[in-house]
Amino acid sequence: MREKLYQTMIELTNGKWSSSLIRGFTQSKASKRIIPSYIKFFNISIQDTIQKREDFTTLHDFFIRKVKEESRPIDLTLNSIISPVDATIETFGDITEKGLFYVKQKTYTLQDMLGSEKIASSFQNGKYIVLYLSPAEYHRIHSPVDGKILNQYILGKKSYPVNKWGLQFGKQTISGNYRMLTELEMPNAKKCIHIKVGAMFVNSIELTNKSNAWKKGEEIGYFSFGSTVVMLFEEGSVEFSSAVHPGKFVRMGENVANML
Repeated sequence: MREKLYQTMIELTNGKWSSSLIRGFTQSKASKRIIPSYIKFFNISIQDTIQKREDFTTLHDFFIRKVKEESRPIDLTLNSIISPVDATIETFGDITEKGLFYVKQKTYTLQDMLGSEKIASSFQNGKYIVLYLSPAEYHRIHSPVDGKILNQYILGKKSYPVNKWGLQFGKQTISGNYRMLTELEMPNAKKCIHIKVGAMFVNSIELTNKSNAWKKGEEIGYFSFGSTVVMLFEEGSVEFSSAVHPGKFVRMGENVANML
């Protein structure tokens, strides 16, 4: 009952009008006034931001703030895979032989997630990790590994909440949301899918790196508002770091897995 009620309320409020209204406000000069309250409400430290608080012209500018390079050291170990974002590890694990993986007791399929049976077949028996960014986090996205871009495409239209309630009560939240997918060839000649999932209302993922290869740690884009990153790996290509566990907060640049 709670799940159905939640889904109904989200459908009633999550539309073009609400998205436009929120996007318009966050990008307006008037939104600058609520930045101090926003920082206080989410208990955000701004010591590592490049700009001073008073220099942000809109709330959106603050959402996509840049941080000092030294505040996010990159694990440069040759076989390491880093977290591409500041985020909480929602879950991680093995993808089944049938291409299934699980988030908050909900079952997802590779084919629904990737929109292609051919691409999905490459990741059966592989591994996955789900990283959740709250509205308080640093919203810039970085490359998790040195990689050659094999394919890049967009799926989905609407975006539903990707927070704990959204994952628990939403209907196929991750595989149904607007999302940008990048298929990478890693240095070990195995493939990784880097999936940037849009969040409710502010359905915006902006690429700032248009090259055909990514370098580990370099910025590749940003989210407007909170969101989620999912990474999928081929069978036998990686193993997760022993320090990785659900609920752990990781900063961009920290090791989350290692190539085999």
